[in-house]
Amino acid sequence: MTGRLNNDSGFALILTLVVTALMVAVVVEMIHQVYVDTSLSRGFRDGQQASILAESGATGGAKLLQMGLSDRSYTALSDRWATPIKLNDEAGSLEITISEESGKININSLVQPNGEYEPFTLTALQRLGTSSNLKLPGDIWSAIADWIDGDDQPRSGGGAESPYYRTLKPAYSARNGKLKTITELSFVKGFTPEIFSKLSPYVTTFSDMPGSPLSTININTAPKEILIALDKGIDDRMAELIMENRRIQPFKSPGELSRIPGMETITTGLVGKISVKGNLFRITSVARVKDSGRSVEAIVRLSPYAVLSWQEY
Repeated sequence: MTGRLNNDSGFALILTLVVTALMVAVVVEMIHQVYVDTSLSRGFRDGQQASILAESGATGGAKLLQMGLSDRSYTALSDRWATPIKLNDEAGSLEITISEESGKININSLVQPNGEYEPFTLTALQRLGTSSNLKLPGDIWSAIADWIDGDDQPRSGGGAESPYYRTLKPAYSARNGKLKTITELSFVKGFTPEIFSKLSPYVTTFSDMPGSPLSTININTAPKEILIALDKGIDDRMAELIMENRRIQPFKSPGELSRIPGMETITTGLVGKISVKGNLFRITSVARVKDSGRSVEAIVRLSPYAVLSWQEY
């Protein structure tokens, strides 16, 4: 009898230990799950707050541009909008960066409504492509033009229409319309990641005025490569003179470009193609709340005001 009692006591002890271990495991799992759920909840909350903060930054940046430039006759890189805005407090951080799209070439202007090349845009892009910094293959302009135009007839010199793109894997068709974003260039024949990264800083897909067949280029904000591309008479030295002059005193009218030695005749030929005030701006708003971050990139036209692109990531 004593042996049986001892066996029962030993079994009870083992059972108690097993039950206790199981209870401990359950409690540990519950604690872990609560921790995970709480962390996920906090991460979701922080992400939502960062998203709202980034959106507010982009909207606020647009309002600042509207208020600050409404009575200005020109825009320049020395303006306050060209300096990044940084805000920090215990809740998080926000950085707003604004750049001007009006200092770029509108690549959608390459093709006129009748399907023909727009002469100024084509020659400007060709000069840009042959600059020492880019050195792009000359046949990409034909491919872009075919992507934009409304027909299915490939142009000579590297053009490509839907029959070519349907042979690819995956297959797709040419847009036969204006590019919606710069990243769409990566679908065009001949555009490698290297070519895209070289060209994208100098071109835009947006017009500074709705319905305008040709966008003007702001000589106060255009990079040197774009200034050289404006006319065959503008070389590297002349472009640097333009940049130095606008740094000291921004151009208040397109005609003032003639104050640069050698630019008198060239300026006359650029009437209607250049401007001194930007109307297109890219606003990048980056927000962080604890370990969560969100970014908003918006393209806005100031007059008439319109948000042309809005991307959050």
